[in-house]
Amino acid sequence: KKTHVKCYQMIRLAISKGRILEEVVDILNRADVVCKFDPLKSRKLIIPTNHKNIEIVLIKATDVPVYIDSGKVDIGIVGIDTLLENDIENHFRLMDLNIAKCRLVVAGKSNKKYYNNMKVATKYPNIAKKYFEQIGLQCSILKLYGSIELAPVLNLSDFIVDIVDSGKTIKENGLKEYDIISDVSSLLISNKVSYKLKREEIESFLKRVR
Repeated sequence: KKTHVKCYQMIRLAISKGRILEEVVDILNRADVVCKFDPLKSRKLIIPTNHKNIEIVLIKATDVPVYIDSGKVDIGIVGIDTLLENDIENHFRLMDLNIAKCRLVVAGKSNKKYYNNMKVATKYPNIAKKYFEQIGLQCSILKLYGSIELAPVLNLSDFIVDIVDSGKTIKENGLKEYDIISDVSSLLISNKVSYKLKREEIESFLKRVR
């Protein structure tokens, strides 16, 4: 008798580099998905695992939704802040992993008030603009890529919209939090077409992670 060996389709998992990656490697190890090279040390960007049909792809956080949207990777792990900023819709949100938790806030000097056409420094221009529009205010966005807290301190902006973990950096620079725009954690998402075509493989991976 011939025995039929089931052939599983390859699934690619995109993970954003940095803080999320460290926590995800731990989750994968516990789910018995072990990388053949240490993603925290290796310079390889596509890493095979102990499962022939699962590959890990290491991508900058802001690029994860783009790769998912294009279908070049099937599933990805990314912060909800990145999804809110990119506004790309071609994915299903499969699971909240409850890792890399923080919050997206509006902060500024303690004596400030919101006003029309105020200056807001951020690396999240779409989120910031949308938030202030929702509360009926226009703002001028200044896009920065690092040390966002410095902008109001040096009067480059009135407020900032940024990710905060403990809030220590904000306080130490003489700023205070005004509003929480969103709580942030990392989600497991899937390309819509990949989920239909590779549903069994993706569901099998989900079960492992759960």
